[in-house]
Amino acid sequence: MTPTPFPLEPSAAEAQAAIREEFAFFGDWSERYQYLIDLGRKLPDLPTAWKTDEHRLHGCQSMVWIVADGDAARLDFHAISDSAIVSGLIFLALRVYSGRSAAEIEATQADYIGDIGLAKHLSPTRSNGLTALLGFIRDQARQRL
Repeated sequence: MTPTPFPLEPSAAEAQAAIREEFAFFGDWSERYQYLIDLGRKLPDLPTAWKTDEHRLHGCQSMVWIVADGDAARLDFHAISDSAIVSGLIFLALRVYSGRSAAEIEATQADYIGDIGLAKHLSPTRSNGLTALLGFIRDQARQRL
């Protein structure tokens, strides 16, 4: 597997708190979108061999590939998109969930989405894609419990 920069914080709750704090610095949504784009650029690229239909996340308008690796004790996710903003959304989700136990993933609601106002500022297709991403992460955790 490829190295992952996650987790950045010791727990999913602390990751969500850090996301809320970071987004509070920005006054408007154009700045927040730019920050999302910048975060997406920090995602490590996936090996070409993983960019296949087998690893494609369906439900997203953009191309998104995601691979899960690990067991109930630690589950890592590797993902990327061909869309800059979607890659930023992936970064946030992986920051909260990747590198955590299946039990912590299962117990953690994605509160940061509403807390930072993201839910109100996503297009319906991006919102559907984010729902598909979070659903995939939860499904992988459930399979390992």
